[in-house]
Amino acid sequence: GTEFLYEAYQFSQAVKIGNQIWISGQVGMNEKGELGKNVEEQTRIAFENLEHVLKAAGARFDNIVEMTTYHVSMEGSDVEAFQKVRSEFINKDYPSWTAVGVNALILPEFLIEIKATVII
Repeated sequence: GTEFLYEAYQFSQAVKIGNQIWISGQVGMNEKGELGKNVEEQTRIAFENLEHVLKAAGARFDNIVEMTTYHVSMEGSDVEAFQKVRSEFINKDYPSWTAVGVNALILPEFLIEIKATVII
């Protein structure tokens, strides 16, 4: 699964101090190591991964105050695919959001990465 990422690159899924949580970037690979085939699938998996981390920390999507997303492609159709999936998970009480276009993520197969800051 994805555990090799945490061990190989030495980072935590999240750090919680008091009522604040900083969640590491979540990518489009599930716990079984299965990778989404396109931006839409990877975005859905990344949001599902984010949801697991939120629940483990005692938080929900509406506790997110800031979200930063990293996109290998900022083409209109890819951003629209991202927004479509995001609306399945966050459709009100929107957090602040910064979308950043990048040349590559930690593994070349990754198309999207989502990090979040949470206050509960």
